[in-house]
Amino acid sequence: MSQDLFASGPEWLLDNQLLLIKDFLSSDEATQLQRMLTETMPWKQETLTIYGKEHPIPRLQAWMGDDNIQYRYSGKTFQAERWSGQLKTLADKLSTVAATRFNSVLLNLYRDGNDAMGWHSDDEPELGPAPVIASLSLGAERDFAVRRRGSSRQHAVISLPHGSLLIMQAGMQRQWQHSVPRRKAISDSRINLTFRQIFTDKTLPESGT
Repeated sequence: MSQDLFASGPEWLLDNQLLLIKDFLSSDEATQLQRMLTETMPWKQETLTIYGKEHPIPRLQAWMGDDNIQYRYSGKTFQAERWSGQLKTLADKLSTVAATRFNSVLLNLYRDGNDAMGWHSDDEPELGPAPVIASLSLGAERDFAVRRRGSSRQHAVISLPHGSLLIMQAGMQRQWQHSVPRRKAISDSRINLTFRQIFTDKTLPESGT
């Protein structure tokens, strides 16, 4: 059964695996950032190969970061576009908040409630053994669903409002999966920015550190 996990102000959730700051950006700041990203990002609809057939993913994406940053998921390798000045400033700010040096950001544009993200953990090798990920939400309020790895039963749903920041702590990806379910009643768009630290073979930490 879904659980209502909200309280006002910053709150630790899910046995301290999540930190939610609902008003990280003011409404005006969040709206200005959403408008800028909508108009300027090199949005693409990527495809996934399932049983030998290409399928478009149900959202648009862009990826930015430091020079020579690559990220591989779903069997594809992606090269990051170079940071825009505003996103680099935001990444530096969030690096301080999360005590992690973020060197890239994956942006997802959900055009309306028909766009979604399926169940997954962010556990690709390039993220290291215990990644910290900062997720900033702009636009339409959408649900962030979680379930334990190995379980088909939804554990909880957290609603992420305009301007909110959700930080997934080290260790969460080993224990939990998350998704953004379809909500067909929603007609407005949402942009989600997930700031990450991508490691290379030379900088990848030892497992368990």
